[in-house]
Amino acid sequence: MTYNELLTRRSEILKRNIGRMIVRDNRNNLGDQEGYLMQRMIKELHQNEHELNSAK
Repeated sequence: MTYNELLTRRSEILKRNIGRMIVRDNRNNLGDQEGYLMQRMIKELHQNEHELNSAK
């Protein structure tokens, strides 16, 4: 598996997890720790996307 494939796969997983957390947040608000976790995942997704775009 190449580095770009790894970044792509990681981004897919992060998008899926963020989507699930958004749905949970819409149903009933996330706690402080869960909100922090979602913000960290969003930040990591942005970093992955940036690395993926700069590697092309």
